[in-house]
Amino acid sequence: MPADPTRRGPRPHRPPLPVRDGLNPTRLVLPHDAASVARYPTAAAYLLDRFPHDAARLAEKLAAGEVVTGAGAVVDASTPFEPRGFLYLYRDPPADEPEVPALAELEVLHRDDDLLVVDKPHLVATMPRGRWVTRTVLVHLRATLDLPDLAPAHRLDRPTAGVLVLTVRPQVRGAYQTAFQDRAVRKTYEAVAPLPPAGSALADGPQVVRSRIVKHRGVVRAVEEPGEPNAESRIELVARDEDRGVGLYRLEPHTGKTHQLRLHLASLGLPILGDTFWPELRADAPDDPDAPLQLLSRSVELDDPLTGERRRFVSRRTLAAWSRSSAGPASEPAPEPGPPGR
Repeated sequence: MPADPTRRGPRPHRPPLPVRDGLNPTRLVLPHDAASVARYPTAAAYLLDRFPHDAARLAEKLAAGEVVTGAGAVVDASTPFEPRGFLYLYRDPPADEPEVPALAELEVLHRDDDLLVVDKPHLVATMPRGRWVTRTVLVHLRATLDLPDLAPAHRLDRPTAGVLVLTVRPQVRGAYQTAFQDRAVRKTYEAVAPLPPAGSALADGPQVVRSRIVKHRGVVRAVEEPGEPNAESRIELVARDEDRGVGLYRLEPHTGKTHQLRLHLASLGLPILGDTFWPELRADAPDDPDAPLQLLSRSVELDDPLTGERRRFVSRRTLAAWSRSSAGPASEPAPEPGPPGR
């Protein structure tokens, strides 16, 4: 009997609390150092000491039985502190979470029993992170479509728009996530950036950029460093607007490093229009819905890991800086022959 293809990839972790209002429960790992073991007789004592600013609200959750162990047992005042044990609870969304008007523009491109593919607008986070928790693609779709097990197969940065693939069932999540991790997916992006200078290699055809990209903890943007390349992008100028001095670029990342496409274009002296990271870092700049980062995930193509079927999903969105161009839109090309990711 052939192996069940839905078993590919790691087995999904199932927390003892269900998704609620589109949000996963938070998991806390109890420390195992000698000082902590001596200091905290109970799990509740650790929790209240660990988060003093939320102590009153956490006490309410404990009293309501809303904190559980990794085994699903309700934590009360007598539950012992278990080194390396787990605690699960629902954290309250931030009261000052920014409004995200663009979330109303989220469009479903495809839906079946395994996949949900959407056309993400600019300035919408894929999943909870930082200031954005409930007003994210993942939480919004879980709640509005009643899909509590929905999970992204890959990610798009908040400023980037376009095709985003999510899995519907935990049983298939590993297979699709592995396809993205193994570079078995062909991803094509579009960007609007300045025209290359005279004599640039991009003026004569596609250019492949390879470099070593590293994202350091606590540093907002990735950097290029000396060493063995770990990032590769194919960049092609497909249309020109000489009057405005901008071009439409087709980008194919063969790897998936943080900020890869933005950094590779900037390294060529061609920062993407609307980028607050390059050429100058303006990380605290307010969002400008009228001039977002001009980067679009145009298409995602793969051999389905479950059926073997060739699947291709294409964004219906446009880049505002190019739609205003006198050069007009460039047609989306047919895929070249060859395996995905090449």
